[in-house]
Amino acid sequence: MEKIKMTTPLVEMDGDEMTRVLWKMIKDELLLPFVDLKTEYYDLGLEYRNKTNDQVTFDSAEATKKYGVAVKCATITPNAARMPEYNLKEMRKSPNGTIRAILDGTVFRAPIIVKGIEPYVKNWTKPITIARHAYGDVYKGTEMKIPAAGKAELVYTNEAGEETRELIHEFDGPGIIQGMHNLNSSIESFARSCFNYALDTKQDLWFATKDTISKKYDHTFKDIFAEIFEAEYKDKFDAAGIEYFYTLIDDAVARVMRSEGGYIWACKNYDGDVMSDMVATAFGSLSMMTSVLASPNGYYEYEAAHGTVQRHYYKYLKGEETSTNPIATIFAWTGALRKRGELDQLPALMTFADKLEKACIDTIENGEMTGDLYLISTLENKKKLNTEEFILAIRKTLERLM
Repeated sequence: MEKIKMTTPLVEMDGDEMTRVLWKMIKDELLLPFVDLKTEYYDLGLEYRNKTNDQVTFDSAEATKKYGVAVKCATITPNAARMPEYNLKEMRKSPNGTIRAILDGTVFRAPIIVKGIEPYVKNWTKPITIARHAYGDVYKGTEMKIPAAGKAELVYTNEAGEETRELIHEFDGPGIIQGMHNLNSSIESFARSCFNYALDTKQDLWFATKDTISKKYDHTFKDIFAEIFEAEYKDKFDAAGIEYFYTLIDDAVARVMRSEGGYIWACKNYDGDVMSDMVATAFGSLSMMTSVLASPNGYYEYEAAHGTVQRHYYKYLKGEETSTNPIATIFAWTGALRKRGELDQLPALMTFADKLEKACIDTIENGEMTGDLYLISTLENKKKLNTEEFILAIRKTLERLM
């Protein structure tokens, strides 16, 4: 069979640990035999990030701006324990955070639903997509320990040197404070990304904050969303037959638990971090969660929602058998290939992405799966496969579909 052609490269961001091992297996068994793969490669493994003083991360993000579509492997965000393990010069920042800030994008995460993996919330029959703002809040917060009694204030100094002050607290003993910020321009990008994604996927959009308590910070999010929706998107939503509405975050949680799914739930940065893991776990497995960073400027970066699977990697290094789920990483590739095909008008590439995803789902629904799914699957006839066996089983299913 002649390989499917590509005209524009994907930006390929390699990663760390077990997901790096999966990355090569997926390319060798599921992509290169079928697609004349064109990528611009960046090694975002921690060792090379350290060697380049993280310049490779910045370069990969700029390349994504150039080509429009990227696919990223999971990467290590180092903690203190990683410093001696990788002989790091300094504790590098999260590459995801760096890339998100450069692309000014919003992270959309949705579960992959398969027969036999039943949601813990029984009425969830359709996927719930979490849209997470990817800038600011606690992730760029400044913190201080207060050693003793005293006054803490927020101080803003304008370019003319004039000060505005707000009292935080009059301390009568030790405590802690944290300063957070966000940017109107980033919130505007977040809103437009959410509205565009809702129109692309024909799904209702919910947005939730706590504006009744946070009357300036959270209320600004609410106001910006409302203004942009009314000015730019209301007619488009009406024509598409979809809805946008705002509610409080606690009300949103209650509504989500009672719903059947099938919508986008937009959250501020921390809320989205927590709720995406909750939704992924409730649908069955974080290894069955897609993730795409979408920018209002038309840049897309696809990745798995989970980490580098460190425990399995240490087993792999010892030569022990692993049963690591590659589905989310495969779907990162299919998402990127489908978007590349859409932008370049290559229907064969889009069809291949669809067939590879179907091959993954069909393989699991036929009872062949990795250990994490084996433990929770309700299928009667099921078989636990190791990592390599599962990827080869997907290839056999894909070959039949092709």
